[in-house]
Amino acid sequence: MDLDQLHTFLEIVRLKSFSKAAQTCFRTQPAISAQVRQLEQELNTTLFERLGTRISLTMAGKIFAEYAEQILNLRRQAQDTINELEKVPRGELVIAANEATCIYVLPEVFSRYKEMFPNVQLQVDRSFGARVVEAVIDNLADFGICQLPIQEKKLQVVLIHSDEIRCIMPPNHPLAGARSIACEDIVSHPLLLPRAGTTRARLNAWMEPSEDNLNISMELDSTEMMKRFVMAGLGIAFVAVSNCADEIREGRLRSVPLAPEPLDRRLGLIYRKDKALSKAALGFIQVILEQAGVRSPERGPVAPATVNT
Repeated sequence: MDLDQLHTFLEIVRLKSFSKAAQTCFRTQPAISAQVRQLEQELNTTLFERLGTRISLTMAGKIFAEYAEQILNLRRQAQDTINELEKVPRGELVIAANEATCIYVLPEVFSRYKEMFPNVQLQVDRSFGARVVEAVIDNLADFGICQLPIQEKKLQVVLIHSDEIRCIMPPNHPLAGARSIACEDIVSHPLLLPRAGTTRARLNAWMEPSEDNLNISMELDSTEMMKRFVMAGLGIAFVAVSNCADEIREGRLRSVPLAPEPLDRRLGLIYRKDKALSKAALGFIQVILEQAGVRSPERGPVAPATVNT
């Protein structure tokens, strides 16, 4: 039994597919099937039940998956500890976030972080909403950045950003001069809405009184696409103010608050409570808090910035 076999086994468990695991492990399907057979022979048990094209873990497989994950986590912790001995943090940090966060939050954070920790490699896992949370819980990402609230007891949540979701439109749009916009004001206008996610769920609740009369023109999965399509006159959209500040300042877009109450947005940094944080990881928390304007004492984040879940 070796670490590579454990990694392959856990990839199959995560993806619920031998063929998909073969792709992520850069091996052929027969090769990873052979690795699983070797594990089963060594453990003298069956790890997977195969029902046609579907697979599921046996009871022995479920037990072994827990131990396999612990072994790989220990291996990673050992490597991190050894790296710490050099006094110069090394290794890799994986941050899961959506496209807008990657564009408007992370560049300055990454720039500052690389100044302080040049030997740490930063990787971005471009994900959406619930997938960001899953990536952190499944230990596929060290940190995630997503909209709050997050109801997950395994995670530590730190508030890093607050702004407002507003209706955006071209400067010459009939609604551009409004002081605020209620859901009944948008029924005669084509709407460009996020395809899914926390913002879409909150907009659905806000639009519910007029949902039967809405004109949903497009559902998009990119803030940049929504802004471009709005500027092209294809409809109105709903975007966080910080994500369209340049276009508003330059007069290419207008933003109007929603009524009867503003639709506030809060972004949080999330990470596992039970995860041993290396010096590199603690440094990332420090940098992102400083970039967010949240000061922290020598021992870590200040209490007011932490949202207990």
